[in-house]
Amino acid sequence: LFAIFAFATCGGYSGGLRLSVDCANKSESDFNIDIAFAYPFRLHQVNFDAPTCEGKRREKLSLIGDFSSSAEFFVTIAVFAFLYSLAATVVYIFFQNKYRENNRGPLIDFIVTVVFSFLWLVSSSAWAKGLSDVKIATDPDEVLLLMSACKQQSNKCLPVRSPVMSSLNTSVVFGYLNFILWAGNIWFVFKETGWHSSGQRHPPDTTEKQPSSYNQGGYNQDSYGPAGGYNQPGSYGQVGEYGQSQSYSQSGPTSFANQI
Repeated sequence: LFAIFAFATCGGYSGGLRLSVDCANKSESDFNIDIAFAYPFRLHQVNFDAPTCEGKRREKLSLIGDFSSSAEFFVTIAVFAFLYSLAATVVYIFFQNKYRENNRGPLIDFIVTVVFSFLWLVSSSAWAKGLSDVKIATDPDEVLLLMSACKQQSNKCLPVRSPVMSSLNTSVVFGYLNFILWAGNIWFVFKETGWHSSGQRHPPDTTEKQPSSYNQGGYNQDSYGPAGGYNQPGSYGQVGEYGQSQSYSQSGPTSFANQI
């Protein structure tokens, strides 16, 4: 959509200006000199007639400048970007498996996205400069200087209507918006490539789960289990010094010493 707006606002432009030449001899005046121009802005091929204020003789003039190269370059990039975006959308939706096969699709997509980002920046900058020159070349005050009648103080030359450049200004804005859009999309396309996947891989964790040292050797969890003597409630029988049976409970060292 951004590409469509870019080439439509530039490639579909047509405008014009109107000038007025009031000669000292009113019969030789011309108050409606219309000059029309359009894309691709080969202004040196735009011709118009103007009065000389010297009898009925008129002179044939043309605008100055050829700005077709920057305008056509901008429109060409916009058209190809639109076609590629359309093709990529079809591939994303209907051929996702083919796109990811051997990682070839994401790599091609990444490279093309980088190239288009660069081309959008170059073409937009070139067209912005070209548009500035177009505005100067079609400025009614500048065009009036081309007329010989306007060089005489006895004649009055005035601009009647200036060209409207709003759509051309919009095309430059959309050009830079496309650059931002494509440049920002580089990261998302890069994430689909194998380069991003390899960068995210970490060395495998060599630390494996080992049996707890508490379960090995003599210090075993079961040593305090039911089989262990220390977990058994009750008392242990002992034979006293006088041959009498005595008992003590597992209540701690103090009680054991008292009983003995």
